[in-house]
Amino acid sequence: MAKTGGLGDNLYIAGYDASGDIQALGNIGGGPALLNMTSIRSSAYERQGGLRSGQFEMTTFFNSVAITGATHEKLSALPRTDVIMTYCRGTTLGDPAASLVAKQTNYDPTRGDDGMLTFSVSAQSNGYGIEWGRQLTAGVRTDTAATTGTSIDTVASASFGGQAYLHVTAFTGTDVTIKIQDSADNSTFADVASFAFTQVTAAPASERIALGNTATLRRYLRATTVTTGGFTSVTFSVNVIKNEVANVSF
Repeated sequence: MAKTGGLGDNLYIAGYDASGDIQALGNIGGGPALLNMTSIRSSAYERQGGLRSGQFEMTTFFNSVAITGATHEKLSALPRTDVIMTYCRGTTLGDPAASLVAKQTNYDPTRGDDGMLTFSVSAQSNGYGIEWGRQLTAGVRTDTAATTGTSIDTVASASFGGQAYLHVTAFTGTDVTIKIQDSADNSTFADVASFAFTQVTAAPASERIALGNTATLRRYLRATTVTTGGFTSVTFSVNVIKNEVANVSF
């Protein structure tokens, strides 16, 4: 695989595309805490994984445009409830993406000598660690009717469950349901049980869903939209995480 830079990345916050107002991403990371299990007979540290965590840190420009959805209005609210965030490394179908259920902890301004005004934002994981997956949409996808999406190849089937994240940035219509389908041969697809997001009737919206730890996801995956009452436009992004090893919760 060719090495790439970070040009053309996107960042979604609770169903809002903040990509145009992000100056830099300082930290997208996490993982298990390291537990020191070193015994007295060991000559070096022995460690095991503990609680998982994750965090997003970013620098934003000041955008106070007096319309619903401006970045300042979104971030300055400092919500006490969970916020879903997704970072897209590129916006091509199948590109990597990292998602997080988090608490936004700050919104701190800095004014430079040249007059530049930026804000530092940190989000810390809540309930789940950071989850890296692959994009089932090429960045933000727009459907104007029920649509069968293009699939991605995950190389092989796995029976360790999975998670998925949704951001709906705009919606016009009565309802739409976004669901994930899988296939063994990239020809015959079927809905993955319990892998459909809650029906959308308004935007912005965001959601995390998860399968059981032993559920099977076949090799090919795609995102599909269906409707009962009809819609004329929906713009959305899906990040899917297919667990390649056992994922045990305690």
